[in-house]
This record gives sequence, C-alpha cells and structure tokens, in this order.
Amino acid sequence: QLQASGGGLVQAGGSLRLSCAASGRTFRRYTMAWFRQAPGKEREFIARHDWRGSTYYADSVKGRFAISRDNAKYTVYLQMNSLKPEDTASYYCAAQYIGRNSYGYWGQGTLVTVSS
Repeated sequence: QLQASGGGLVQAGGSLRLSCAASGRTFRRYTMAWFRQAPGKEREFIARHDWRGSTYYADSVKGRFAISRDNAKYTVYLQMNSLKPEDTASYYCAAQYIGRNSYGYWGQGTLVTVSS
C-alpha cells in the first residue's frame, strides 16, 4: 500500500514536499515514481527513482522538482520548488517491482494547488 501526503495550497514560486509511505520490507526492490493529473487532463509522468538509484524527470519539472527515497523508512519524496500555477494537480505515487513493466501499486493522490 502507498500513502501520499504533503499536498496543499501554495503561492507561485513557493515550495512543497510530498511524501509517499509504503508498506512492506521489499521497498528497495521497487522503482518509485510520481505522476500528476490536472482537472480535464490525462495523467502525466513527473519523476521516478529506480531501485538502482537513478532518477528521471519530465521536461516540465526538470530543474525544479527532485525525487528522493529513504529505503530505511520505506518512503519516497518529491521536493517541488519554483511552483507554477500549471503545476496544480493531484499527485500520485506509484511503485513498480523489479522486472515488471507496469506500476502495480498506486497511492490515493494528494492535491497541490498553486495560486498565481
């Protein structure tokens, strides 16, 4: 199970840090990712931190967002800086087990609203 938290209302230019807590001691074997979905839009990939430690970002957030993980705490984070109104969306964390080609576990989403 994945439990996302940390969303809220922030002014443009501000920062937020999202957290996603996972259950299970096999956390380190998962690639963890963040997605977001704005009203009326499709869900989009934001960032991922694979089980080997490599990170990848969507161009829209590169240089502003940073994904990290703490395997001891079974938690993945998304530090969001220089937020823009277009970052407003529900943010979801997801987990993909080693060798699988899809994200099998999803969090419930946490809402981020950026005011101009």
